[in-house]
Amino acid sequence: MISPLELQSKIDRTVNYQGSEYLFFSGTAYLGMGNVPEFEKLIIGSITKYGISHGLSRINNIRLHAYHQFETFFAEKAGAEKSLVWSSGFLAGMAAVQFLSKHADHVFVAPDTHPAILPHGINTDPFLDHITWAESCIKKSEELPNSKILILANAVDPLIPTVHQFDWIKNLPDRHDYTLLIDDSHAFGVLGKGIYGTYSQWKHLPVRLLVSGSLNKGLSLPAGILLGDAATIDEIAGTNIFRSSSPPAPGYLQAFLQAEYLYQSQQQKLKENIRLFQNLTNSLNVFNFVEGYPIFSFPDQSWSEKLFQSGIIVSSFPYPNPFDPLANRIVVSATHHPEDLIQLHKVISGL
Repeated sequence: MISPLELQSKIDRTVNYQGSEYLFFSGTAYLGMGNVPEFEKLIIGSITKYGISHGLSRINNIRLHAYHQFETFFAEKAGAEKSLVWSSGFLAGMAAVQFLSKHADHVFVAPDTHPAILPHGINTDPFLDHITWAESCIKKSEELPNSKILILANAVDPLIPTVHQFDWIKNLPDRHDYTLLIDDSHAFGVLGKGIYGTYSQWKHLPVRLLVSGSLNKGLSLPAGILLGDAATIDEIAGTNIFRSSSPPAPGYLQAFLQAEYLYQSQQQKLKENIRLFQNLTNSLNVFNFVEGYPIFSFPDQSWSEKLFQSGIIVSSFPYPNPFDPLANRIVVSATHHPEDLIQLHKVISGL
């Protein structure tokens, strides 16, 4: 692990540190929207129209149509009945799990579940894999009397990485009432339906489905989202946590509504970059990765320092807790040029 670097300029495919330029293969801005000039212009124009922030709650008698417009658009594209936009994905997840856990008799929590959707006092088992956990959920549910069961999980574990499947839920006994809350923070822009995450992929499961997550990763929007059925979303919209919280800046949301073609273009670039890097490194057999996903983890603790000495910055820090093992990862983004990936492969081949 290299020491934290304090930067004084914008992060792009490269960063400047102490007079030297480094290729940057870290972060979570998978689509690299922050480095698309056309998108930046749309944001600036929308901020000029709506202001730099919205200092009112959503229930104020003065309301901006941009929020409702964004929620309606995003829900329709994601395949959900309704959505709520929040100032962060963490707040969206906290609000959802606080509401849902009150109505649950039992809570099944996946081992890598994001802290945003963890009920207070519940810890996950970091040594339990998702498949074994799913099998234990089926076994537990078979032993329980008729119950309301809340299932919490991530769409993807971005550290290993692993993309989770939820078809196993079809094997749960149908005498229970199930609710499934998925955190899509690392899925938006990358997995599922277009750039809109995994909601449509799992909406036909025999559960009440909700999806929450940050839009500030793949989509580069400083906001969070909650997707679900209209009745549940309306109930959550009536809670104090939504009624008393400030919304995200409306300019970003309005810019998003005008930029779908830019997102699609960036997503295509990301797919091409992932494919190129996979092809370059297939023979090395040193990475854990999922086909089509932009994260490549590696076990060698010395790599991050060696790569840094070669002008390349990768992700290497303990997460989510300060004493957790280092998350050593290469993150490919849509902003990278083919020659960046070729250079990265060249350096790795010499390690």
